[in-house]
Amino acid sequence: MANIQELKEVRLEKINRLEQAGIDPYPAKSSRTHLVKDVVDGFNSLSVKQSEIILSGRIRSIRGHGGAVFMDIEDVSGKFQIFFKKDITGEKQFKLIKLLDIGDFIEVAGKLFLTQKEEKTLEVSDWKILTKSIRPIPEEWFGLKDEEIKLRKRYLDMLSNPDVKEMFRKKSIFWNSIREFLVKKDFLEVETPVLETTTGGADARPFVTRHNALDMDVFLRISGGELWQKRLMVAGFEKTFEIGRIFRNEGMDTEHLQDYTQMEMYWAYADYKDMMKLIEEMYKYVVEKTFGKSRFKIRGFDVDFSKEWKTYDFVEIIKKDTCIDILNTSLEEIESKLKELKIEYDKNGFNITRGIDNLWKYCRKKLSGPGFAVNIPVEISPLAKRDANNPKLVQRFWPIIAGSELGNGFSELNDPIDQAERFSEQVALREAGDEEAQMFDEDFVEALEYGMPPTAGFGVSERLFAFLMDKPIRECQIFPLMRPLK
Repeated sequence: MANIQELKEVRLEKINRLEQAGIDPYPAKSSRTHLVKDVVDGFNSLSVKQSEIILSGRIRSIRGHGGAVFMDIEDVSGKFQIFFKKDITGEKQFKLIKLLDIGDFIEVAGKLFLTQKEEKTLEVSDWKILTKSIRPIPEEWFGLKDEEIKLRKRYLDMLSNPDVKEMFRKKSIFWNSIREFLVKKDFLEVETPVLETTTGGADARPFVTRHNALDMDVFLRISGGELWQKRLMVAGFEKTFEIGRIFRNEGMDTEHLQDYTQMEMYWAYADYKDMMKLIEEMYKYVVEKTFGKSRFKIRGFDVDFSKEWKTYDFVEIIKKDTCIDILNTSLEEIESKLKELKIEYDKNGFNITRGIDNLWKYCRKKLSGPGFAVNIPVEISPLAKRDANNPKLVQRFWPIIAGSELGNGFSELNDPIDQAERFSEQVALREAGDEEAQMFDEDFVEALEYGMPPTAGFGVSERLFAFLMDKPIRECQIFPLMRPLK
């Protein structure tokens, strides 16, 4: 079998021969009149059958039969068979067909007919090349089997695997259905800064970059504009949302990446219970709109979104599974339990907040959902309003699906004094080595001092889509970040 370089040389010679024949192998324009789907759907229409059709697409197969050649060409809507015959195209044009390869883009003009095998076909009267490919696409020769190459050269993966292309079509529907749902509920889409002088809205390690014009370091945001959108509540807006990219300089696994898309929304005069009702409705809408079904097999769980969602008591579930009362415990007791359960954790900057989080992650893996985790302790919720009946808890919830948190919502803290105190506690944790603890945002506290109405907030990332696809999140990014090849 010829190697890639030899195959390239053959195709480069074909380009040379096309140019010698006065043919531009890379023209700027196509005169396409129809997509393949339009032709297939309207094949029996008299107007379509009698008119000249011009199709454009990539050659996916070539089959020669003496004085005739069959090809399949493909555009975004599907594949279609085309037929060349010497006495129709003319001898000169027919000879040039030998310079075409699978992978080239061509434009063909002609009329439709049915073959003896009842196959819908275009009989070509004229054609021109649109793009001459130099490399053969993998499926012709050896296939694309290496998992890393699939992610590194995603365009080839999609060429060879229609299911991958379909996944990204669904992902577009996923985000558009969220946008559609919120707009129908009178939420206003906004854009907030990606570069920040103080990160906020999440517990995460940020990326640092240099702003040359202002001669200062800035951070890439770690949330979808949480503190900015709450400033909009101060300004008098009542319903806002943003869908955008966020960045977290943390580890990679099947559920986490460093840059990904997230939606965050804020709703004035509502609390976390109002938001839970809205989110259940939204998730049901989105899964039906994107996938056309409500039942999924995810990470070994059977999940039915159409059922009434459960509630999971955060404190009670940890107590039941570990015998630890997280509202009355110590760091030493938590560390002892983590060791007993053989749970590995990062000891750098480890504190009771991280300990509770590790216990919860151990327990949540058994929960199928869909449902909401509630009664979450204040130590791990620096931006949520305290529960009026128990100040050790906050009015916060997480949608739980297939053993994981797929979203985060709460009644927002709008007491500037309480907020300043919690920021101070977070700063102390950062100084003790917790790089994920939040920074003190003085400007945000000042904004709260002007008054923010009772507000509920919620955020969900593309991890929800990855779970619905039952795939690692990295596979669900169209072009995931890869280490450069040496």
